[in-house]
Amino acid sequence: MLPLSDGLPARRFPVVTVALIVANFAVFLFYELPNLNAAVFHASFYPCTVDGACRGPLPWGVSWITAMFMHGGWDHILGNMLFLWIFGKNVEDAFGWVRYLVLYFAGGFVAMLLQTAMTLWFGTTADSQVPELGASGAIAAVLGAYFILYPGSRVSTWVFLGLWFLYQLIEANFGLFSASANGGSVAFFAHVGGFLFGLVAARILTGAGRVVPQTQ
Repeated sequence: MLPLSDGLPARRFPVVTVALIVANFAVFLFYELPNLNAAVFHASFYPCTVDGACRGPLPWGVSWITAMFMHGGWDHILGNMLFLWIFGKNVEDAFGWVRYLVLYFAGGFVAMLLQTAMTLWFGTTADSQVPELGASGAIAAVLGAYFILYPGSRVSTWVFLGLWFLYQLIEANFGLFSASANGGSVAFFAHVGGFLFGLVAARILTGAGRVVPQTQ
């Protein structure tokens, strides 16, 4: 059951969150849909490009960014953007747009890094050649930050996001023995890595007084 609102209006218009949602939909509608297979092949991230086992269409230093704006279908992008809207607007409100943007991209990088490490260490050669794509890792970082900032939210943060993270953690560990989870399909380790990054970043910044959540 997905929440449609956290019942906590942002104090200011979420410029970055809206811009990210618009950018993701623009890429999906105007770049992916006209030729989905070619777009996924060209702009996704390939773990094997990190250790030089293969050459991707783009260098991995570029493709980790382009892959964050790619999605595999309507269910993928609609689910991601719903979560980004519900939880992102309040995290942006607390972080400010600059720190929030850094959180989003840094979280996406850490998420991709962990997924890639697990794929290269425990996956097969074929696993490392499966394209990885989606904004889920970056959004997981936003969810992790929200978990720290708004524990008393109407969506029952500790229950909803806590169970969500537990599910990702369990599936990620099962993925150690499953190529479909380890080298592609649903990148559970990316979700785990992004969420933990958001948790730590929000905890450090709130402790330092750099990030102040709104009153609930």
